Amino acid sequence: MKKTDPNITRHTVSTTVTLTNGVPIESVSNIHGHKNLRTTHYYTRVLNRKVSYYMRTLK
Repeated sequence: MKKTDPNITRHTVSTTVTLTNGVPIESVSNIHGHKNLRTTHYYTRVLNRKVSYYMRTLK
């Protein structure tokens, strides 16, 4: 069994489970215990990059 980095797990949950399913970013911030919403905004940048990548592959 491959060992998983806890931070990768947090990022995956934030981008694929919560944000893509319409959970408000404030809720995601609370779930992760972020004191500053800017910390949570990092996850939206990751999500936007993934969307941009997939859109380019469709062309």
